[in-house]
Amino acid sequence: MTEEQEKIDEQMMRKALAEAEKARERGEIPIGAVVACRERIIARAHNLTETLHDVTAHAEMQAITSAANELGGKYLTDCTLYVTVEPCVMCAGALGWAQVKRVVYGAPDEKRGYRAFAPQALHPKAQVTSGVLCDECRQLMLNFFAEKRK
Repeated sequence: MTEEQEKIDEQMMRKALAEAEKARERGEIPIGAVVACRERIIARAHNLTETLHDVTAHAEMQAITSAANELGGKYLTDCTLYVTVEPCVMCAGALGWAQVKRVVYGAPDEKRGYRAFAPQALHPKAQVTSGVLCDECRQLMLNFFAEKRK
């Protein structure tokens, strides 16, 4: 990966972290996502499962829907999804169906991440980059759950 791409990935992940912070402020699990098409953000989203009383309202699902609406079609073949935590199986499946070109995530999800349960869920041509701003992404989650346990 080029140094230029690494800079872009970090900038986009910071936008996803800002979305995660919005989720945290609403009492949602702090996961944020952005979708970029040719390095232009076309969708921003965060978890809304509590707000919408909907177990499917993950940040990635919200971002996919928003991006598809923005582009006027269901396929996101020229898009990159940036998400603060490794997608779950449901979200990875949706990313596969949407034919997302690239998935970039921050922190791994050892308990619910797609890699453990459905490593083939993404589109076969999808590229994956993990660990972008991993420490910040992980810390946001750790702080959220530590606060919940008080």
